[in-house]
Amino acid sequence: MNEIDTIAEVQPIMLAKEQPAFVQTPYVKNIIKRALLYIQAGYPIHFSGPAGTGKTTLAMYLAAQLGQPTILIHGDEEFGTSDLVGSEFGYRKKKMVDNFIHSVLKTEEDVVGRWVDNRLTVACKHGFTLIYDEFTRSRAEANNVLLSVLEERILDLPAARGIEGYLRVHPNFCAIFTSNPHEYAGVYRAQDALRDRMITIKLQHYNRETEVAITTAKAGISRSDAKKIVNIIRAIRDQDKDGAIPTIRAAIMIGKVMRLSGSSASSSDESFVQSCLDILDSEIDSVDRDKEKDIKGKILELIKGIC
Repeated sequence: MNEIDTIAEVQPIMLAKEQPAFVQTPYVKNIIKRALLYIQAGYPIHFSGPAGTGKTTLAMYLAAQLGQPTILIHGDEEFGTSDLVGSEFGYRKKKMVDNFIHSVLKTEEDVVGRWVDNRLTVACKHGFTLIYDEFTRSRAEANNVLLSVLEERILDLPAARGIEGYLRVHPNFCAIFTSNPHEYAGVYRAQDALRDRMITIKLQHYNRETEVAITTAKAGISRSDAKKIVNIIRAIRDQDKDGAIPTIRAAIMIGKVMRLSGSSASSSDESFVQSCLDILDSEIDSVDRDKEKDIKGKILELIKGIC
């Protein structure tokens, strides 16, 4: 008996094509337009950029526009090939007892593996959209299986699966990747062969108009207050030559706290000032404390100058 008993497959998610909460400015629309064009040409998309530049949000929105089920994978350094393709998950035992003749007892036992297709195999087989979020957090050897998927459109399968040695990728299958720069902690450098098979759109911090629009929508505050908060964020970011921090997430945090506390974006409002200090000081401190001897003092100066 050579059959393989498979357990229920990974279930995809269906993302709503219309997403009113997704902020679209000319800057964002341009990114989505380019990405859709590249996917229609048959190439995987790779959104690369520092934290807080909306890579995952863009990937999810892009997948929704494709109008097909989506499979989501989050990169992990513990990943192996089986975490993408699948593996045996336990066994099934079958025993047959034949006692038709009282003086003769026949028994037959058979044990077969129970195979589980994992996310990559499911997406390739059914033609789903695959989002591989922060794929460089997985080791390069775990991602090697993607090379033939993206180029030859063939997925090599382990012999243990027992059904077929390889799987031809469904014509509707497409892939969207995201990653942080390789110098980030916990990030591995992707092999050149894999990057060569995808089109990379490098993201930086959004322009002022987009950051104001996002802060207004996500925090639920007025545009005038959002402008002040964004101006503070950008002023601090401009002092950091690397332009790494703080991100738009800090602006959203400040805006939400301000709305919930009933405070206003003013240097005379103690609650607003304190929330700015707590949120921005922690972000700057997490990058390089030695660069700023008086971080809180500098933040206070910016708040007074802007608000």
